[in-house]
Amino acid sequence: MNKKAIIADKAPAAVGPYSHAYLVGDTLYTSGQLGLIPETGELAEGVAEQAKRGLENLNAVLEAAGFSRKDIVKTSVFLANMADFAAVNDIYAEFFEGQTEYPARSCVQVAALPKAALFEIEAIAVK
Repeated sequence: MNKKAIIADKAPAAVGPYSHAYLVGDTLYTSGQLGLIPETGELAEGVAEQAKRGLENLNAVLEAAGFSRKDIVKTSVFLANMADFAAVNDIYAEFFEGQTEYPARSCVQVAALPKAALFEIEAIAVK
């Protein structure tokens, strides 16, 4: 089976020694995307902006591998505070607007995220 590391030019640089994603056959496994602004590497302000930016970064990774958000079959969302679930859920729904079927999803609160982020998302996509 073919496998290939994906580095997305339009996504922020990785904050550690990892690829943005890995393509294995027809399946793409993304690394977690924070709400980082690609041009500066700084976090967007607040959970809503971090969620929007994180989803935009995820989309950049998908596109770099020749995928789209419609190919996503599973996401994992990590929140620093579960009280932000409703706000993040609204932004998540906007990201998938127009789709009649949504990916499977897990959403968990974690003790901490890299760079003291409030939001992170990873995905699995299949062609």
